[in-house]
Amino acid sequence: MPLTFNKSERLCSKKILGELFKKGSASVQTFYLFPFRVLYMDAVAHAPQPAEISEAINTPAASLPAIVITVPKRMFKRAVDRNLIRRRVREAYRLNKSLLTRQESFPSNIAFLYTAKQIISFEEIEKGMKLALKKMAH
Repeated sequence: MPLTFNKSERLCSKKILGELFKKGSASVQTFYLFPFRVLYMDAVAHAPQPAEISEAINTPAASLPAIVITVPKRMFKRAVDRNLIRRRVREAYRLNKSLLTRQESFPSNIAFLYTAKQIISFEEIEKGMKLALKKMAH
């Protein structure tokens, strides 16, 4: 598996984001694992539309889950701090996404919400990412 992070792996659809962050939704599962709160939808919960299927056939990374990373502006006022955290989380995911795809069934859409109150090191973020991916894979 290539260690890339393509556009097809980014969650951009407002409709799917709305479903993912909708309170009380039965299709969304959530857990907390420092420094993340993770929300995810199983592949069966989001049935693709015919247009999405034709797009998925043309993309090589169609089987990979789409993710979104959020860092609260309330905690980190400066954009440079939020961007630094996003880059670290994205890199931790990119390096460890193979843990998730080894399983036969894995989520189709994932949201990582950064919940730590300060900027933590890449090593701690990567440790939390590995644990989160292993938990979702089971």
